Amino acid sequence: MPLVLTFLAILCLVLLIAWVKLDTFISFLLVSLGLGLASGMGVPALGVAVQKGIGNTLGDLVLIVGFGAMLGKIVADSGAAQRITDALIGIFGRKHIQWGLALAGFIIGIPLFYNAGFVIVIPLIFMISSSANLPVLYVGIPMLAALSVAHGYLPPHPSPSAIATQVNADLGRTLLYGIIVSLPAIAIAGPIFGRTLKRFHPQPDPDLFNVTPRPRTELPGLGISALTALLPVFLLTSMSGVKGLFPNSSGIALLAEPYMGMLASVLFAAYFLGIRRGMRMPVLTKSFEEAFKGVSVILLIIAGAGVFKEVMTASGVNQYIAEGLKGMAVSPLVLGWSIAAIIRVCVGSATVAGLTTVGILAPMLVQQAAPPELMVLSIGAGSLMFSHLNDGGFWLFKEYFNLTIKETILTWSIMETIVSIVGLIGVLVLNIFI
Repeated sequence: MPLVLTFLAILCLVLLIAWVKLDTFISFLLVSLGLGLASGMGVPALGVAVQKGIGNTLGDLVLIVGFGAMLGKIVADSGAAQRITDALIGIFGRKHIQWGLALAGFIIGIPLFYNAGFVIVIPLIFMISSSANLPVLYVGIPMLAALSVAHGYLPPHPSPSAIATQVNADLGRTLLYGIIVSLPAIAIAGPIFGRTLKRFHPQPDPDLFNVTPRPRTELPGLGISALTALLPVFLLTSMSGVKGLFPNSSGIALLAEPYMGMLASVLFAAYFLGIRRGMRMPVLTKSFEEAFKGVSVILLIIAGAGVFKEVMTASGVNQYIAEGLKGMAVSPLVLGWSIAAIIRVCVGSATVAGLTTVGILAPMLVQQAAPPELMVLSIGAGSLMFSHLNDGGFWLFKEYFNLTIKETILTWSIMETIVSIVGLIGVLVLNIFI
């Protein structure tokens, strides 16, 4: 019976989000309440589960995601993203321009959330395509593949950060392993796959295509631009090893907390990309507010997924599922990827797919020997599987590049599928060595 209830709950979630078009947070809440009542939970216990699910899931994740949004906003608004792209194109040249764009997309994608990053890099893609006289998809796919990988694999992005919190994974090691797994995924889905797309000749809106770059004199220096974008990577990976060396009461232990690393990155960016370049504090503060508003909806989705997981835990449903899956001769890494991929194809949201998968598998993951950091990456890779008509990213790509639905599936959807499958392969290979 618990398996049937879980299946019906996920089916209701898919219908509410994809067909009824109901708000995702409300959909999660309604499905969670229905699952709890159907499982025999009392109303007081259900109320406690809702509160606990939201509180435990968000926790310091609000700080990590919020500071990440603020950092991305500064990197974008200051022109640091354009400076990084210009420099890498200059280094790689026209012949290897795809690799330069893939690297630029990855560096920009670490601090920038996907939708914001997409809007930032699109003008850069159009400018480079026009000036180098290269097909726009040949230029654009490497950069967008890198953005997608960063979104699905790496903290401080919302989904991998939230999944890491749920499975007690170390954020620093998750980021480090994520970068290792990202490289082949970006290479194959980006430059290598991008070379097959020269047969496509979309005609984007001229108003979008003829974009004037910002004057070089208005851009920050390359060194400070790259350092600011990569500072979270350095702080999160270096501090994860430091944390266990000092007592919890020490100031250094506090600095090793992931949200402190993100706060330090924001303050660094605020001074060197903002105040030092003449930006007034009220303008900077307003920019921070706008950045946080942009991720507030994502945080609600994460909170809703947390309620779903907590109701499954409190009612004993996921423990029942874990016992049933325990005897399966399937790696938990493959199982997590598969469930996330199925939910992604059905629902369209990578965040919903990843967090719903964690809710289903949580008890089993505690009992399994798979490193939790690799579970984050396998679920994250699965959550990117075959983006199609129910995913907002699909339509964003289609409309900006002025493609037909068939062309979008043959380009964007296949790119996302490659990212997902290569990510799983990378995780399984890395699992051999750690």
